[in-house]
Amino acid sequence: MRIMEAIGVQVLVIDEVHNILAGSYREQRVVLNTLRFLSNRLQISLVCFGVNEAREAISGDVQLARRFEQFTLNRWAADEQFEALVASILRNTPLRNPSVLSPNSLRWMLQVTEGITANIFHLINNLAVEAVETGREQICDEAVESWRPEIDMEAAFA
Repeated sequence: MRIMEAIGVQVLVIDEVHNILAGSYREQRVVLNTLRFLSNRLQISLVCFGVNEAREAISGDVQLARRFEQFTLNRWAADEQFEALVASILRNTPLRNPSVLSPNSLRWMLQVTEGITANIFHLINNLAVEAVETGREQICDEAVESWRPEIDMEAAFA
């Protein structure tokens, strides 16, 4: 807490806040009370991310829940914003050669990821690793269109 005060933290970002629900009731209370305490003591804003259960996790503390405005991220659609997202990710992917994808590859990417942001990042990350391992050092249409998600066999048969 002293470090956050010293450096002037203004916003605390917490990802996967839904994981609070994995703890016992007592553990959940500790985490929620800690978040409320930090917010009050440091006079900072809290930004929490998570799946739908994140709302449930935060609602365990009425005072804390009142401080949040909830937003739902929509899935990506085949539009200029999606193209800009992918282009931005590709531009910032540390490969030696530039990666430019065709509209067909972008549509396939959108279909296989179901427009979910985390899946899009996961796909591009996997393609970038493959590009480095093969020495291609770029993500091309052929790599995108031949990519298949890894299947967790244990989860598939659970």
